Amino acid sequence: MTQNSEVRALSVALLLTAGLTGGLVWFFREPLLSLLQQKPAQTSSTQNSGVKFRTFAQVENVPKGLFNYGGSTTWAPIRTQVDAALQVVWPQFELRYTAPTSGSPGSGSGIQMLLAGQLTFAQVSRSLTKAEIEQAQAKGVTLKEIPVAIDGIAVAVHPDLNLYGITVDQLKQIYTGKIINWQQVGGPNSPITALSRRPESGGTVSFFQENVLGGEPFHPRVQYMATTTEAVRKVANTVGAIYFASAPEVVPQCRIKPLPIGRQRNQWVAPYQAPYINPGDCPAQRNSLNFSALQTGDYPLTRRLLVIVKENGQIDQTAGHAYAQLMLSEQGQTLIKKAGYVPIH
Repeated sequence: MTQNSEVRALSVALLLTAGLTGGLVWFFREPLLSLLQQKPAQTSSTQNSGVKFRTFAQVENVPKGLFNYGGSTTWAPIRTQVDAALQVVWPQFELRYTAPTSGSPGSGSGIQMLLAGQLTFAQVSRSLTKAEIEQAQAKGVTLKEIPVAIDGIAVAVHPDLNLYGITVDQLKQIYTGKIINWQQVGGPNSPITALSRRPESGGTVSFFQENVLGGEPFHPRVQYMATTTEAVRKVANTVGAIYFASAPEVVPQCRIKPLPIGRQRNQWVAPYQAPYINPGDCPAQRNSLNFSALQTGDYPLTRRLLVIVKENGQIDQTAGHAYAQLMLSEQGQTLIKKAGYVPIH
C-alpha cells in the first residue's frame, strides 16, 4: 500500500471513530444529564423515621398569639413535660390550659369546648364518636384527628392478690357483673371490688367501654371514683379491688400491681418491662412501661393520643396543626417518651 493510501485509510478510520463517539455521547446525553441533576437521597435518621422536623425550632408556620387548649386528663404529663419545653423555644406561641366551667375535664368535654369555640384545639385519648362528627357537621365544621403518641390501658390490683394475668374477656365479665369472685378467674376465693371513673369523665373510660365491654354498660356494682389518685389509694387498701387507667398512671406506682393482659388465656403481655419489680423495692426501683409491646400492639389495650383540629381556615386551624407538628418532631417524640408515653414514630 502506498503512503497516500495509508493516509487516506487512517483519515477514514478517524472520521468513523469520531462519528461513532459523537453518536454515543448524543444517545446517552439525556440519561446522563438526568442522573447528574438528581439530588442525593436523604439518609438522615429523621428522614428514615418518617419525622418531618428534628427540633421544635425547625417547625414551620407556628403562629403568634394566645391559644386555649385542653381535654383529656391523660395528657397531663405531656402538658408538663413537652409543652413546657416547646414554650421555651416558641414563647410567642402561648398555650393556656382551659378546664370546663362545669363537670370534669376529659376527651368528651374537650371536644364540646372545641365545638363551642372555647378551645383552639383539643387533646383527646380516643377517636371522635359518630355523634360528635355529626354535631360538627351540623355546625358546618370538619374536625381532624392527628395522632401523636401511643398509650396503653393498664389494670391495677392489690400486690397481695395471687393472680398473674387476666384476659380481655374476663375484664368484660368483671365490669358487666358476670364474674364477681377472683376464684372464677383462677385467683383466691375473694369478692371482686370493681372500680372505675364515671363513664362521662373522659376518654379512658369511653375507650374501655367500647373496646373491652363492647358497648355494654357498667354493672351497678361498679364503684365510681372521682380521680385516679383516689382509685389507686382504694386498690392499695383493698385486696379484692381492680381498677383501670392510663398505663403511665399505673405502672410506676409502688402500692399496686399492674396485671399482664391476654387476648386469650396464658398469652399474657405485661404493660411493664420484665422483670417485675416488687412493691418492697419501690421507690428505689420502679416498674417502667413496656414500650415495645405498646408500640407493636402486642399488648391488647393500646390506643392513640390525638390532637383534634378544627378545619376552619382560620388561625385556630394553623395553631392546631403547628402544635401537632411540634409533638411529631423528633424532639417532641423524645419528650413524649420521657413523659411516659410511646412515641408514634
